[in-house]
Amino acid sequence: MNTERQPDAVDAILAQWRRERPDLDASPMGTIGRLTRCSALMQRRLDEAFSAFGLSIWEFDMLATLRRTGAPYCLAPTALFSTLMVTSGTMTHRMQRLEASGWVERLVNPEDARSKLVKLTPAGLELIDRAVEAHVQNEHRILAPLNPTDLTALEMSLARLLAVLEPGGE
Repeated sequence: MNTERQPDAVDAILAQWRRERPDLDASPMGTIGRLTRCSALMQRRLDEAFSAFGLSIWEFDMLATLRRTGAPYCLAPTALFSTLMVTSGTMTHRMQRLEASGWVERLVNPEDARSKLVKLTPAGLELIDRAVEAHVQNEHRILAPLNPTDLTALEMSLARLLAVLEPGGE
């Protein structure tokens, strides 16, 4: 297996730290810097795919969250904002924007008349179904240069890191 790779922007940063602070083990900056840089570069590619549907990342996330819950594609706002890890104030603003776009509607909760439910409209369902297909195709394109062995190893390593970073992790 060929372990040779081209130098990247993070290598230049690490070289500068080795030159300026040879006493400092800056090696974690390599891993974290590459994760951060990959995330930013991937986000650009994801944003391009979402913009083809007139969506931002947060709009896609909200619509996709409702879609993957299954019919009737409806959640209480508290369940929606806890899934998306945003504040209730942020969620209210976002729901208003999605509602104004005609992609969601707010309904009275039959179990609690004091609260509302957020539901995909038929237009929202049609939009997210098209957008998620394009999103998955885009993700396949992004990961295509990695061979299956490297992709599996990356997936396992990221899953272990995520388990440590998530609340309740090590």
